[in-house]
Amino acid sequence: MNNNDMMEREEIFSKVLRAGRRTYFFDVRATKADDYYLTITESKKFTNDDGSFHYKKHKIYIYKEDFAEFKEILSEMTDYIIEKRGDEVISERHQKDFKKEYNTDFENNGTEETSKSSESFTDVDFDDI
Repeated sequence: MNNNDMMEREEIFSKVLRAGRRTYFFDVRATKADDYYLTITESKKFTNDDGSFHYKKHKIYIYKEDFAEFKEILSEMTDYIIEKRGDEVISERHQKDFKKEYNTDFENNGTEETSKSSESFTDVDFDDI
C-alpha cells in the first residue's frame, strides 16, 4: 500500500471542534479489514517562554462493538453534569469574579480533616484570642 492509499484510508470522515486552546478531532478510520472505528484526539496548544509553541495530543480509539455503551455512558455523564451544575461555565478562567469555595470538613479514609481557605497570616479570628 502506498502513501496515497494510506492517506485516503485515514481521511474517511472528519470533524473538528475548536474550543479555545483545545481542539478536538473526530476521525473515522478504517481497520486493515476495512471496517470503521472512531478516534477522538484532543490537541492543546502551549506557549514556551521564548514565544514558540507546541501541542500536546491525547487520543482515544472507539470501536464499533463499544459504540452503544460508550454513547450511553457519555450521555449519562454529560446529563449528570448539566443536571448538577447547569450548562453555565464556572471557572477561574471564564469568570473574573470567580471565588473558589473551600470545604472546611471532608472525609479522607474515614477521618475528618479541616481545610483552611487562603487566609493572610495577619487575619485574626476571635477564637485565636
